[in-house]
Amino acid sequence: MTEPSTGLRASLHRRNGDFLLDAAFELPAHGVSALFGPSGAGKTTCLRAIAGFERNLDGQVAYLDTVWQDSARRQFMPAHRRGIGYVFQEASLFTHLSIAGNLDYGQRRAGRGSQVDRSRLLRLFGVDRLLGRKVVQLSGGERQRVAIVRALLANPKLLLLDEPLSALDAAARLELLGCLEQWHAELAIPTIYVSHAIDEIARLADYLVVMDAGRVVAQGPLQATLARGELPVAMRDLLGVVIEGRVVSHNVDDHLMELAFDSGRLWLPRRNERVGDRLRCRIGARDVVLSLRAPADSSVLNGIEAVVIGVMDAAHPSQCIVQLKAGATDLLASITQRSWRSLALAPGVAVWAQVKATALGVQT
Repeated sequence: MTEPSTGLRASLHRRNGDFLLDAAFELPAHGVSALFGPSGAGKTTCLRAIAGFERNLDGQVAYLDTVWQDSARRQFMPAHRRGIGYVFQEASLFTHLSIAGNLDYGQRRAGRGSQVDRSRLLRLFGVDRLLGRKVVQLSGGERQRVAIVRALLANPKLLLLDEPLSALDAAARLELLGCLEQWHAELAIPTIYVSHAIDEIARLADYLVVMDAGRVVAQGPLQATLARGELPVAMRDLLGVVIEGRVVSHNVDDHLMELAFDSGRLWLPRRNERVGDRLRCRIGARDVVLSLRAPADSSVLNGIEAVVIGVMDAAHPSQCIVQLKAGATDLLASITQRSWRSLALAPGVAVWAQVKATALGVQT
């Protein structure tokens, strides 16, 4: 996978009491880039700096050929000139305006000559059926839908999403995540997405920046970065890989669908995808069981032939993370140290990686 050209460059420094932000990263000019890490890692501070909300930071932020701020040269471009769309954790809608009025405000910011297809955005996010309501009549998920569409109607150069799903209940979160996934596939506005939820990152991001305690600990294309296991040790329970494939069949009776990828096929719970659609699938390391023989008489539907290529520490000393290669596909498996020894695993040993179909379903 070839990395796109650099779109945004940031080098940010600030001490706030005991917390030191010392983060530098470069993000591609296209697709969705994610700032990922535990709460308190500094993700939102970085996002606010990119938006122009944090004037008292040392360092530099540049987008494409334009320097937005440079503390050494005392340069600072205010937020309204950066062409940013920003969506907060809580939808910041104008309660004195109707839904249509909120959207009109966003479109007025784009000015004349905007090529934004308003009708398409309203349909994509299901906002077309909300236009006659007042803000106070909307659920949390509906408010976030309106906030995202309003930001997009402003025709931003760059869209910033600060944990937009974190305040939603499980059902609203999954529904809006599906909308964002479809938007990602259809539209071409570069986006920076902040989250500490690995399933959101796996479904939406193309490029990943991992942060911990104010520093960048890893960055790179999503699949490669996750496969290398470059998360802080305390977060390694979240390790897994993301594979991309194509839906090749549906089993209507069992409500399953079959996904073909570079190194095999997987059964997973049926969703809305049609045969021929491309689909991402996250395989969590803790959802992989290793065996030295082909699975038989097992409830596990998926078995993938693989080879051990390495091992690394897990969050708990009783466990380890086994790095695997299945053809061209990377996999990770979380097992106990005892299993590693009893199976006599080592680089070069052939194994079967078993994955329950239920573990590949829609995550909450």
